[in-house]
Amino acid sequence: MGRGKGPPVTSTNDSFIDEVSEAVRRERLNVWFRRWGWAVLLGIVAVVGFAAWTEWRQAQARSMAELRGEVILTALELPDGEDRLAALAEVPLSGEEGVLAALLLAAEQEAAGDAAGAAATLGAVAADGDVAPLYRDLAAFKAQLALGDAADPAALEALTAPGGPFRLLAIEQLALLDLSTGDADAALGRLGAILEDADVMDAQRSRVTALMTALGAGPEAIAGPAVNPSGE
Repeated sequence: MGRGKGPPVTSTNDSFIDEVSEAVRRERLNVWFRRWGWAVLLGIVAVVGFAAWTEWRQAQARSMAELRGEVILTALELPDGEDRLAALAEVPLSGEEGVLAALLLAAEQEAAGDAAGAAATLGAVAADGDVAPLYRDLAAFKAQLALGDAADPAALEALTAPGGPFRLLAIEQLALLDLSTGDADAALGRLGAILEDADVMDAQRSRVTALMTALGAGPEAIAGPAVNPSGE
């Protein structure tokens, strides 16, 4: 009789090697978790904690924005100017969320005859790095408007840089400062430059043209490029 055949040697060896390899992998994984498991756990806790903190911050920001809006609306409904001024002065003005409150407060300060206070309020916005550049430039420009003839020419010149959103308006204010000091020629030069600018809007073109005419400028000095079809 022939002897029975057992399982192939190769198959048995492969199975044994696989079992050993699996055991080695499990042992390595256990060693890795014993060594680094705390770091993984800490990372998970950090991610969950950061997500919770972010959600809390957003909820706080929404609550503060709603409260700020309610305070502003309540202040604007007050019939007395001094009461409105006092109420708006209590609203936080820092950051981009405070820009509207700062503009309203400055307007009330101007109405009360406190031009310097209005300029200071707006100047704080212009210097706030948390505020978008457009709003900083707006605040800087309105601060000089509030000062009138006492405006700082250097501050206005800074707003005339190419590409500035209030560049032409700042040049117009500089021209008015020139007139306040009796320098009509300098004013006419600035006003003429505004009319020659392709970005001038219709409303400003009309103001500048009327002022140049009042100053005795001839038609050739007032002539400029075609009216900007997108002007207001």
